[in-house]
Order: sequence, then structure tokens, then C-alpha cells
Amino acid sequence: MSANATQNTTKSDQNRTEPVKLKDIQAPIADSLLEFRTYFRKAVKSDVFLLDQLVGYLLKTKGKELRPALVFHTARICGGINERTYIAATMIELLHTATLIHDDVVDEADERRGLLSINYIWKNKASVLLGDFLLAKGLLVALNRNEFGLLKVVSEAVRKMSEGELRQLKASKLQNMTEERYFKVISEKTASLISACCECGAVSATDDEAQHVALRNFGENLGIAFQVRDDLFDYGTDDAGKPAANDIKERKMTLPFIYALSRVPFFKRRSMRQLYKKKNKSEAEINAIIAFVQENDGIRYAHAKMQEYTRKARENLQVFPVSAERSTLESFLDFVVTRKK
Repeated sequence: MSANATQNTTKSDQNRTEPVKLKDIQAPIADSLLEFRTYFRKAVKSDVFLLDQLVGYLLKTKGKELRPALVFHTARICGGINERTYIAATMIELLHTATLIHDDVVDEADERRGLLSINYIWKNKASVLLGDFLLAKGLLVALNRNEFGLLKVVSEAVRKMSEGELRQLKASKLQNMTEERYFKVISEKTASLISACCECGAVSATDDEAQHVALRNFGENLGIAFQVRDDLFDYGTDDAGKPAANDIKERKMTLPFIYALSRVPFFKRRSMRQLYKKKNKSEAEINAIIAFVQENDGIRYAHAKMQEYTRKARENLQVFPVSAERSTLESFLDFVVTRKK
């Protein structure tokens, strides 16, 4: 990136006084999101009574729609939203929803987005089958329209996400997560799908391979920054609110804790590892872990890494001329790293 571009980016960051809100990034694509919801409802429709019940409940738990929004925004910067873009957004949301359902089964979660989880109400077997149904629907949305290019991008993301989950599972059991392994896991588990969103948006709107690559890389860096931000919620900083401690309770080693461990002598490192891998930790033990991370610069280091990947993502956008569409993607970045939950 040129010196002028760096200076412009820095000035833009300094001049931003108000945090970016979700409605700010949804506004330019509000009509497209509305139409997308119709596509999605049609895609998940079923004549099987139980499936119809499950899907009806699923539609009540709609999230922020960040991933479909990314598909639409990246299509806009590459020429414009079209029929293929809606297909891409629907495929992505079907895949994402399926993985959330499967995650709830694996994590034995009782809630999802403030409502009782599907596996809590209908038990694991129905939940797994619903997830499989959504994955199959995602494949068919592409195959029925001969969208093999989009299918390849999404299928690659599914492979990476599965590998990332298994890699994290192994590291969690062995308690041997390193910073290198951590970034490999989140690149596969989280960033791969966000990267696929951006690449699919580009593929739907242009045949320009350079733009495909730029937005694939943008999504990768955005996804890593997104996950690091999530990790910070566990420890509760001034800009992340009250500690969530979910990863601590589930014994998932994330960047703040990994870095804090690297800062202390062997015996302290061993004792903190033992505490972290303990099941059913007390509130006092959780607070001790949070204090340990804060005292050993884990929060500061993770925040710096998040900003590093944010800068990389901005650089990926430099291949596009300055425009309202590029500004919106830059605002998307700002939203991801400043969001409160």
C-alpha cells in the first residue's frame, strides 16, 4: 500500500468519532436483504411436518445477517448485485445456519440468540438431521442453477471449517494450543466462511480474477479480526463490556490466554494451564484466569493483533478505486472490531 493510502486510512480512522452501527452497513443493501429473506424461506421450505416445524422455529432466531450482507456488499464493489448474488447469499446462509445447529449439538448449548436452542427442544437427533438438511439444500441451490463456481468456493469453506473444528478439539484436549496453531484454527474455523462470503459476492458479479483474490483475502483478514474480537469478549475490557468467560468455561484456549502464558515462568505457566483445563471452574477461579490475562498483557496483545489484521484487510481493498462501495466495506471492518457483542 502506498504512503498516501496509509496516510488517508490513518486520517479516516482518526476522524471517525461515532462507532459504526449495524444499521449503517445494512442501509445500502436494505432492499436486497429483504429480497434475500424471501429466497432463504423458499430454500428451506419442506413438506415434512417435523422439518417444517423446525424450520419455522429456526426463522425466529434470525441473527445479524452479517454474512449475506458481505455477499451483497462485495458484489456491489465488483459491479452490482444480480440473481447470482442472491443464490450465493442463500448458499452461505444455509451453510452458516447448519454449522450453528451442529455446534449447539457438540457444545450441548441450551440457548441460541436468546431463545432455547433447537437441540434443547427437539434433542440431538432432530438437530443433526436439520443441519444435514440445510447443507443439502445449500448444495441443491447451486446445482439446480449450474453454479459450480460458487459451489466450489463454498465446498472449500466447509472442508476448512471441519478441519478447524477438529484441530481445535485436539488442541483443547491436549491443552497444547500455541499462537501458530490458534491462528491456523481460526483461519479455518471462522475466517474461511467469511472469506467465502466475499469471494462468492465477487464471483457473482465479475469474472475478474484479481478482484476475486483481493476480496477472498479481504474476507480472510476480516474473519481473523472478527474472531479475535470475539475472544476479547471473554475477558471484558473497557470496550468489550462484562467478561463472558464462555471459552474459559469450555476450556478453549484463545489468543489472550495463550499470549499471557508465554510471558510467565515455567511453573506459573504450568499451574495456569492446570487451572484452565479444570472442569466446572468456580467464579473465583474464572476471575483468577481473567486477572492473570489482564496482568500479563493478553488483552493488549490480542487487541494489537486484531488491529493488524484489520489493516491488512484495508490494504486488500486498495485494488478498488475510492467509492461509496469501498467506504461501506471499510465501515464493515470498523463495525466488526468495535462491536459490543
